[in-house]
Amino acid sequence: MHEICAECPVQSLHHHGSRRRSPLPPGLSAKFEHKEKRTSKMKKWNWREGQRPSRRQRSGGQRRGWDRNNRYRSTQDDNAGWTHDNQASASSSSSSSSSSSSSSSSSSTKASSAAPELPGFYFDPEKNRYFRLLPGNNCCNPLTREKLQEKERESQRNKMLEEDENPRKKAPRRGLNTSLLVQKRHLGLVQGNSYCRLIHEVKVGSMKRHKVEIQSTDNSSSNTDNFRLIVGDSACERVFTVNDVSHGGCKYGIMNFSSSSQGSLSVEMCDNLYFTNRKVNSICWASVNYADSHVLLCLVGVADTPGCVSLLPASLFSNSNPEQPGMLCSFKISTAWSCAWCLNPQFDKTFSTGLSRRVIMKDAETGRTQTYSVSSDVLAQQFALRVPVLFNGCRSGEIFSIDLRQRGRRDQSWKASRFHQESAITSVRVLQDENYLLAADMQGQIKLWDVRVTKAVQVYKGHYNEHAYLPVHVNEAEGLLLAVGQDCYTRLWSLKDGHLLRTIPSPHPAANDQIPSVVFSSKLGGSRGLPGLLMAVKHDLYYFPYNTDYQEGAEQQPVFLQH
Repeated sequence: MHEICAECPVQSLHHHGSRRRSPLPPGLSAKFEHKEKRTSKMKKWNWREGQRPSRRQRSGGQRRGWDRNNRYRSTQDDNAGWTHDNQASASSSSSSSSSSSSSSSSSSTKASSAAPELPGFYFDPEKNRYFRLLPGNNCCNPLTREKLQEKERESQRNKMLEEDENPRKKAPRRGLNTSLLVQKRHLGLVQGNSYCRLIHEVKVGSMKRHKVEIQSTDNSSSNTDNFRLIVGDSACERVFTVNDVSHGGCKYGIMNFSSSSQGSLSVEMCDNLYFTNRKVNSICWASVNYADSHVLLCLVGVADTPGCVSLLPASLFSNSNPEQPGMLCSFKISTAWSCAWCLNPQFDKTFSTGLSRRVIMKDAETGRTQTYSVSSDVLAQQFALRVPVLFNGCRSGEIFSIDLRQRGRRDQSWKASRFHQESAITSVRVLQDENYLLAADMQGQIKLWDVRVTKAVQVYKGHYNEHAYLPVHVNEAEGLLLAVGQDCYTRLWSLKDGHLLRTIPSPHPAANDQIPSVVFSSKLGGSRGLPGLLMAVKHDLYYFPYNTDYQEGAEQQPVFLQH
């Protein structure tokens, strides 16, 4: 019998792919030869496939026994060849044990930051592990995909609210600040128009939120009815408001705005509020007797109450106004989606309503009606000012115009121009040039169109909408575009180049029935008014002034509700 020594040296020299090792005992020759063949095949496959070594190869601990020691050392030689061919950094098993621990910790950090999405599981980056998602919309189940997404959105909203309170906000453009603009203007590097536009962008980036308290005359509880819509008149001295009522229906009225010499904004609610059990779909100011003397409302029918379009005088909402109410009329028009008032002198008493597959033009004084049949529901409308042309946006994504001077044409030849977007149009706005039109749709796309060539010349990215009826707001004097998304964020873009200047989160948690409604004006409160943004969300009213020195104490002007 030959004695097997565990300390016997092993030679593992490579010579043309063969190995030369110490002789084996005669009784174990066949057994170990079979094992070596299996081991060499496995090692050869691992080398070709580029996989990691096995657990026994990674352990680095030598075991007693000539065959195991020999197997370990031969594996280590093969592993050394593999690392040399792949130009790895680790060279020995003793040093790789410490380096592997650091690399595994870094790889786990990368995995936690960019963990793969597994169907039916949720990855928690704080706990660095997966959790099973439970099916259904169970109110008691905290691990549904909808609730987890809602939690993430709420965390992002709170983070943005904290950033907005920071006095040193991020600039709307890189390197854009007031002192740098003044220096460039003195050096002649910035033209006058560009300087004004960039100054407005800086002001927009520095706006801070201030709450306007709404109180009643007897100092009782505040207004608890959620705002649905607010629409300002052309001078932004008045804002027409629509509030949801808890027992159903809505109420509507007018708020008057004025600014004081100290730079504060005061708001007064008109005396009369009107209630209706119907839903208000669309609002626009109408100039019947003078500028913005009336309000045009589209009311959707409910149950036995039919829908209608009402033309109401603004003086109707104030008991203290000695002026006569003026024209008060209502037209029974069902399923009205949109409305618009014409300001062109040739048709200054004409308004339009967009219905299901129809457009109706009506003269408010004579009652003359003209009907146009279209292929889709008309969701948005606006008249041009210099020429009597009506622009319409449809549910099909089509945008077309109607020239009121060509009423006698048939077979839709009266469409002066037509072009399309990818989804239902929610808002159209004609610019002062009237060769350009802004259109927003239900895919969140906002595009600036050149009507002459029916081509989109600018795209404003970042808006979010899936199915809501949301307007866009334009302030050409300051070169700004505003829109409130379905995610309850108010976004402001540069009208010229489409750059997203600022994203303002809602002060309340996001919900489909709590989307903010805004009014933006450079003269909020009249000709001597204050520039800024007015936001109505839930039952609260907020003011975002340009003036960074706006004091909380100066703004605490109550909004009185008199019944």
